[in-house]
Amino acid sequence: MTRPAVHAASGHRLGASDPWQEGPADLRLVPPALAAWVAAAVAVGVSGRRAAGFAVGCVVVAAGLLVVRASREERDAGVRRGLSITAVAAVLLCAAAGAVSGGLHAADLHRGPVPALARQYAQVTVELTVTSDARTTRPRVHGDHTMPRSVVLNADITRVTPVNRAAGPDRATAAVRTPVLVVAPARDPASRWQRLLPSTGLRLTARLAPPTGGGDRVAAVLRVPDGRSPQTVRPPTAVQRTAGGLRAGLREATEGLAPDARALLPGLVVGDTSRVGPELHEAFEATDLTHLLAVSGSNLTIVLILLIGPPGKALRAERGGLAPRLGISLRTTALLGGALTLAFVVVCRPEPSVLRAAACGLVTLLAIGTGRRRQLIPALAAAVLLLVLYDPWLARSYGFLLSVLATGALLTVGPRWSAALQRRGMPPRLAEVLAAAVAAQAVCAPVVAMMAARVSLVAIPCNLLAEFAVAPATVLGFAALAVAPVAMPAAELLARCAAWPAGWIASVARAGAALPGAEADWPDGWRGGLLLAVVTAVAVFAARRVLRHPWLSAGLVLLLVLAILRPSPLTRIVTGWPPPGWKFAMCDIGQGDASVLAAGEGTAVVVDAGPDPRRVDRCLRALGVTRVPLVLLTHFHADHVAGLPGVLRGRSVGEIRTTSLQEPREQSAFVRRTAAAAGVPLLLTGPGERRRVGPLSWRTLWPRPFPAALAPEEPNDASVTLLARSGHLTLLLLGDLEPPAQQGLLRAHPTLPPVDVLKVAHHGSAYQDPALLARVRPRLALVSCGRDNPYGHPSSRTLTALRTGGAAVLRTDTDGSIAVTGSGPGLRAVPAGPDAV
Repeated sequence: MTRPAVHAASGHRLGASDPWQEGPADLRLVPPALAAWVAAAVAVGVSGRRAAGFAVGCVVVAAGLLVVRASREERDAGVRRGLSITAVAAVLLCAAAGAVSGGLHAADLHRGPVPALARQYAQVTVELTVTSDARTTRPRVHGDHTMPRSVVLNADITRVTPVNRAAGPDRATAAVRTPVLVVAPARDPASRWQRLLPSTGLRLTARLAPPTGGGDRVAAVLRVPDGRSPQTVRPPTAVQRTAGGLRAGLREATEGLAPDARALLPGLVVGDTSRVGPELHEAFEATDLTHLLAVSGSNLTIVLILLIGPPGKALRAERGGLAPRLGISLRTTALLGGALTLAFVVVCRPEPSVLRAAACGLVTLLAIGTGRRRQLIPALAAAVLLLVLYDPWLARSYGFLLSVLATGALLTVGPRWSAALQRRGMPPRLAEVLAAAVAAQAVCAPVVAMMAARVSLVAIPCNLLAEFAVAPATVLGFAALAVAPVAMPAAELLARCAAWPAGWIASVARAGAALPGAEADWPDGWRGGLLLAVVTAVAVFAARRVLRHPWLSAGLVLLLVLAILRPSPLTRIVTGWPPPGWKFAMCDIGQGDASVLAAGEGTAVVVDAGPDPRRVDRCLRALGVTRVPLVLLTHFHADHVAGLPGVLRGRSVGEIRTTSLQEPREQSAFVRRTAAAAGVPLLLTGPGERRRVGPLSWRTLWPRPFPAALAPEEPNDASVTLLARSGHLTLLLLGDLEPPAQQGLLRAHPTLPPVDVLKVAHHGSAYQDPALLARVRPRLALVSCGRDNPYGHPSSRTLTALRTGGAAVLRTDTDGSIAVTGSGPGLRAVPAGPDAV
């Protein structure tokens, strides 16, 4: 018996309260689960014949191994070290099952008439069943305009009728439940499309198209024309109506909260992110907190722990939670936990991500029922095996992979690291939280790098700061969800209480994302993921030795803090950019424009904001700009104005001025909304306007006042054009003027002088007026354009003309952000290098 020794080793005068010791972790189910996972991932992307051949081969080999295992020699030898024949056979059989499941699910995408009609881009009338919640796409900048928002949902077509007016109406054809993606315009946030519940039957006329990429789990995309509403032919089931009512009740209860809490709380509780705007979502991405916006096993775990306490106390007399206080037996408690899990799936919808979360919750429920923490590993492996066989498309889901990796890290790596930290004197609770955060980040970061081509440097501290607020926000949110149908005032009170922790989480995300070094660019794809995995392994190996040297540890932490904060003086010393005394900077913000005119220490005038708020914000932080007396938007194309929130973020902004032509209307409305939300005055720029801020002065040259009949119709030709002067340096900023407007500018200002710096019009396109270039004779010509842009910017003809005229040409796609300093003979342009800023 070892119990006395365990009591003696406990270090407590009364001995260990729970001396029973578990054996080593049981990993026997891990190889079969991995085999099924890999086989399913491959099978859904190959032909059914190959998947079937692989499955048959696996079964034949497994059968042969089992025959050998049953032979006399194997019985006499017994099972020795290494993998047993039975274990290998189990792995092969699970791989065969994964291949069969993947092949059958992939075959669903090719059966029936829908795939052929999609290849013909046929217009059809369909009957379908909705299988997911509607979700709204995030606005994306494409060239000079913002892609319209769309409502997207998954559905199964059950009947399809091609629309062929020339040949008369075709006969309807059964579609053997073909999965499709429905895309409809999102004109109204509260449109009928967004109120649809899963299991609703619809009839509509739309156009089929092939899927946009390989590996999709849909056979076609059904594009609904603008203004077309769905016709409901079958109401949703009672279960889905109940779930939809609960979710709607939570949204109503959170209606009066502050914007961040109002948007975030439904996402924390049931994964409803319909109110989360692009800016908040980007902050969660930059800090690797997006797992809080998706339904995960942690949601259910929190509720279950509230019921029965920590998993390790499940079998102890002093177990915690509400169950023992209410006198509920362990068996009844397990049944209640199962009921909670079922309710969780119903409310959060039985989609793959929710099923994955329920499986993780059931793993925790198993721990609560047994109190055996290490036995969670085979339970996790079993959950993975069953889910992959049930839905093999999960095998290709990054979300599923991240969930499994994070859970596995918490069960294996986290406890060991926590024990190591406790041995070094860290308090137990802090050690557990820190070890869990670091372990999850270490195993998940390579996968995130593969997808997003970035690494978050603030993920661990932000997750630690947000962690303690997740549980109260989730518990109070679930309470508001449950109470809303019967007592809305009580639900609103609970929601207001939950708003405090939810608001804290949003504040952590915003503050972390606002740090200059919050994230670093990283190679994408499997090479980037493998490289980060190697770097992480080396860092973990080195950390075990570094922790033995406190001063070295403190020095490395200080370096990390400096890399995140990136104070401008230190950044300038390390990188040499921006150069001291810079007067003009062109930010590398991709395919768009964002220029900065220095107007004193920490002060600058910003001309255009580019297409990406994060990139222009990062550039202004690198330049040390904290005060912006004027933001000038030359015209309303999205690649010049969509980044405006990034300019306004964390800075004192005096006013925003724009051109008089309010086209395109949607971008003009976006600027008005953004300015109003920030409380910044929005004014028009008048022709001939002269302004001065510190050493900087400028004059508006264009657009000139035109009679209404002669006003420019093209937004590019209405671009505000500035002639600026900073000391002895002269600059001409042309916006996106086209040749007709350039010629008009030359006629309106026949005495236009030569300039030192020219911001080349329209990203260096081929359409330039040679006479204007000859008149201004720039010494430096700067082109703002994005790498690999589809427009061919800048044009080689334009670059040749500028160089022939004696200009030195720099471009942001190859040189990165560019800063101009000096004047006269000392004039020079300093590039930061691609991806530096």
